[in-house]
Amino acid sequence: MKKFIISVVTSALILISGQGIAADIEAGKKKAIEVCAACHGPDGNSLAPAFPKLAGQHATYIENTLNGYKSGDRKNLIMNGLAANLSKEDIQNLALYFSRQSGLSTKK
Repeated sequence: MKKFIISVVTSALILISGQGIAADIEAGKKKAIEVCAACHGPDGNSLAPAFPKLAGQHATYIENTLNGYKSGDRKNLIMNGLAANLSKEDIQNLALYFSRQSGLSTKK
C-alpha cells in the first residue's frame, strides 16, 4: 500500500510539473509572436543575417541577454526599448520557449 501511495504522489508531481513547463512555453510562444517574431522569426530562426537566431540557444544565455538589454548594460536601441517592457516572467518564458526550438542549419 505504501508503494502504491508513493507511486501515485510521484506520478501526480510529474504531471503537475509538466503542465507548468507547458504553460511557460505557451506563454513564451505567445510573447515571441507578439514581440520578437518580426526580427527573429516566430520560432527564433531569423532569416535575416542582421538578427541573431535564438532557436536552440541556452535559456540562461537568452535570459541574461534580455536582462542586460532591460537594465541597459547591453546597448541596442531597438532591443533596449523592447526589453524594457518585458516582465521577469516574460523573459523567463521567452528564454524557455526559444531554448526548446530547433535551430536551422546554416549554409557553408
